[in-house]
Formats: sequence, C-alpha cells, structure tokens
Amino acid sequence: MFLPVVMAGGSGSRLWPLSRQLNPKQFLCLAGSESMLQATLRRLDGLSHEAPLLICNEEHRFLAAEQLRQAGHEDAQILLEPIGRNTAPAIALAALHAKAHGNDPVLLVLAADHFIENTEAFEGSIRQALPMAEAGHLVTFGIVPDQPETGYGYIQRGTMLESGGYAVKQFVEKPDVETARGYLESGEYFWNSGMFMFRASRYLEELEKFQPEILKACQGALSNSEQDLHFIRVGAEEFTACPGDSIDYAVMEKTSLAAMVALDAGWSDIGSWSALWDVSGKDDVGNAFIGDVVAENTRNSLVHAEYRMIATVGVENLMIVETKDAVLVAHKNDVQSVKKIVEKLKLDGRSEHLNGREVYRPWGVYDSVDAGARYQVKRITVKPGAKLSVQMHHHRAEHWIVVSGTAKVSNGEETYLVAENESTYIPIGQIHSLENPGKIPLELIEVQSGSYLGEDDIVRYHDHYGRASIGSSVA
Repeated sequence: MFLPVVMAGGSGSRLWPLSRQLNPKQFLCLAGSESMLQATLRRLDGLSHEAPLLICNEEHRFLAAEQLRQAGHEDAQILLEPIGRNTAPAIALAALHAKAHGNDPVLLVLAADHFIENTEAFEGSIRQALPMAEAGHLVTFGIVPDQPETGYGYIQRGTMLESGGYAVKQFVEKPDVETARGYLESGEYFWNSGMFMFRASRYLEELEKFQPEILKACQGALSNSEQDLHFIRVGAEEFTACPGDSIDYAVMEKTSLAAMVALDAGWSDIGSWSALWDVSGKDDVGNAFIGDVVAENTRNSLVHAEYRMIATVGVENLMIVETKDAVLVAHKNDVQSVKKIVEKLKLDGRSEHLNGREVYRPWGVYDSVDAGARYQVKRITVKPGAKLSVQMHHHRAEHWIVVSGTAKVSNGEETYLVAENESTYIPIGQIHSLENPGKIPLELIEVQSGSYLGEDDIVRYHDHYGRASIGSSVA
C-alpha cells in the first residue's frame, strides 16, 4: 500500500489559449475524454493504495474538488497552497500531513498533468519501486528516452541494485542537442520525470538535513492549518515565508539515498502544443485534428477547433488553436515561445491569460457572451441542487431570463420560482440569491446593466462554499 500524492499546481502557460491561469492544463481534457488530473487518478486503479491526497492552489480548489467527485474520489483530501513555493515544500506538507494522521506511509508523488500511454508498464515500475522505497531509498522514475530531447533534465544511472533499479549517479540540467545525442547513444541517461516514491519520514529526514528552513516553515504552516469543507488550508503567513525550491535541488541532488527505476510507458508531460501533437492520433500526412476542421494540402499540423469551423490550405507544421475568445497560430518548432504571448498579455493589462469566456464556479459555470460600456450578457448554468451566494451589488442591476430548468430566486423579502421562458429583475442594492432546486441543470441568460460591471462588485452575506463573508470583494 502507498499514499498517492498528486501535485496539481502550475499554470501551463505554453498551452495557451486552452490553458489559462484559472483553468490550467491539469484540469483540461487534452488527450482524451477525461481531464489530465482524472487520468492520473484512473491510472492508479490497478494498484493497491490509500485515498489520494491532492495538493493544489487556493484559486483552483473548486475545480479540483469537482473533478475528484466526477472521478469517484470523494474520499480524497485536498491540501491548499496559498501561494506556489515549488515542489519541495508541497511534498513536505503532504509528508507532514500523512505522518500527523498516525502512520508513516510510502508516498507516490505524481504530477497531475502527465500523459502515460501504457498503464501496465506504469504499474510495473510502481511495483518495482515500492520495496525500494520501503527499504529507505528515495526513488525517482527515469523515462527511457527515444530522442535527443533538450527540454528535459536527465538522470544518469549508477550501479544496479538488487531490486533491479539503479543508484543515481547524477542529475544533469537540460542539455544542448549534441549533448542530448550523446546521452541517448550511451544508454545511461534517462529523462527526469518528476515522479517520486519514498517513505514520508525518510523524505522529511533528508529535507531537514539539506533544507531545514523549508521543513520548519512547512511544520509551522501545517500546525496552523484548518479544515474548510473538503479542503485543508495551511497557515498562509508561515507558508508564504517558506523558501521556494524544487525537490530535485533541495533533496534529490544532495542525498546519498537516491535511486532510480526505469519507466518505459509512453510518457509525456505535454508541456507544449508540439508535445500534444506527438501523443495525438494523426492522419496519413501527420495531421491531428480536433473539432470542425476542413483541410486542403495540410501536413504535420495540429488544429484544435472548439467553437468554429477552421479551414486550412497549403500549410505545414502549424499549431492552430481556437477558443471562444482567442486564436493561436504557431510554428511547431517555436511553440515554447507561446509563454511569451502570455507574458505580453499580463504586461498589457489584459485578462485573456487569466480565464477564457467560460468561468467555472463551485455552483456551475458562466459564459460572458457580450459586453459594452454599461451592459454585460452572460449565459449561466447552475448545477442541480447548487446555490449562488446571498449577495448584493452596489453598481449594477440584473435581469434573469430562464432558458431551461427552474430557478428559485430570493429577491429582497420575496422568494419565488421562475420557470422556463420567464424572467425576473434584481435592482441595484437588492440582497438576492439564485438556486437550482431541480434535478436538471438550470440555464439562464443574465443581462447586467450599470455604471460598473466588474466581478469584484459583490458583497456576500452567506455562501455555501465558504468563500467570503460580508464586505468581501472576491468574485
């Protein structure tokens, strides 16, 4: 038995415009019908393990909880990081939390955004690593390389261990092309996957030896943690003061206990659009098409159409991605520079790096259909049984038109039902709430009008999801 620890942080900026800061790649369905997080959890089905522990950022908590529910992991616990501090502190929180609950499990540390084609081979490597971790090794998984990749760090294997794994000789940084070719030809080097297996206490012992300040800060953060619905909130002040460092730099490159198990399972971290093209199904001229695509004389390209038909003529080696509010066209050999576009959006004060038109909330989702100087139109979907917070707006009125389902509306002192093809009006300054009492999704059109339409014009009086109290300006 082991405890899966799934790290679901990161923004996936190189997969913009699908991946956004508030809806990053680990929560997207990029390589199948389930999200990358859900695929990571499903990959464990053939192994004997405890209920998973997920680590994610505060702003992704409801996305994570909903996807765990959909995947049948309501028993999973979710540790919330108030701020990103890299992998060494995140794993320290998981190890300390595991030990605080009366045991000292072996942790299997996984990233939520990895693609693995061969689940059986993955399971075999996990089973091989488990006794090594139980014996006190800090095990990492080295990916058997199939090309001279310059985008990954490498692990050089050392002597073979009795288990069939290897001692780690050294970790090396991302190489240039010639060095990578030499690594591939030698057969001694493996890609660094960022997956690990070790006993919780052993990791903490090594962390204390090499980075005691990280351990001290994480101990303080966890001692000031509190349970909030499905979530464990660690002390924000203590964790914010924690030094940021990766597990590789903080522990794995320094410890004498590092060991490696080879993993040959069709692995990819899908860190770019070209990486997604690599693992996608293709036609006989190398094209991977998703959505409504009409192509003529097009080769070796990825075209992802979400809402409109995309037509291509006479193109090659292009990555074309369309969403409701943005279109990306990039050459396959320059996709690493997509993150520079994201940085430009931030510098220009734009919002497209944060979220797309569709914004996910714990109660459902809304789509910003249209907006002008003094109006905004949204299509809102509320899940069965869900309720928006009891709230008030200082600067806008709202008109609600029910498209399907039935809405239960509290409007000042009145509470009433609004059925399909009916509407209601919420004046400026009126305390109100919206609920779906039915068994099917509630869909409605909301027309906002007023002098200020920002999402921070919300005063919450009560909220099922523990988001904020009176006076908050958090959307």
